[in-house]
Amino acid sequence: MTILLTQQESDALLALEKHFLGNDRFDFPALGGALRIPLHSADRREEFSLDITRGRILLEKNTFQARARKAVILARLDLAGPPHRNPDGEEIDCPYLHLYREGYGDKWAAPLPAVFTGIVDAVALMDAFMDYCRVVSKPIIERGLFA
Repeated sequence: MTILLTQQESDALLALEKHFLGNDRFDFPALGGALRIPLHSADRREEFSLDITRGRILLEKNTFQARARKAVILARLDLAGPPHRNPDGEEIDCPYLHLYREGYGDKWAAPLPAVFTGIVDAVALMDAFMDYCRVVSKPIIERGLFA
C-alpha cells in the first residue's frame, strides 16, 4: 500500500518534533546491520521511525532515514554509495540527501545541506541527521567498535 502525502503534509511532518519515549539503549549497527527506533510526536498522534543501516563491506556506507506513517520516507541521508540519478536525469554524487517530494516520494536527491558538511564521523552525522529531522528526545545510541 502506497501512502501519498501532499508536500505541505510532508513538510509539516518533517518539522514536527519527534521524541524517543523509551529508556532502551541501542548499539550503533555493525557492518551489514540495521536498527529501527520508534519515535512519536509530543501528542503521540503521529508515529515515526529512525532507521540506521550499514553497508556490509564499506565502513563509510551508512544510511540514516526518517519515516512517518510506517512507510513514508520523509528524509534519507546516503553516505558512500553510487551517484543517484533524479527523475529529471540530473546525477547527484554521494553523499546526498533525499527529501519527500509530492508525486515522487523519495526519488529525488540533492547535495548535502551545509549543516552536514565537514562531519566525517558516522555517529556525529547520525546525530546531525536527528537534529535535521527534529528528533528532540533522542535515543541513546552507543558507538560500536567499527562506528
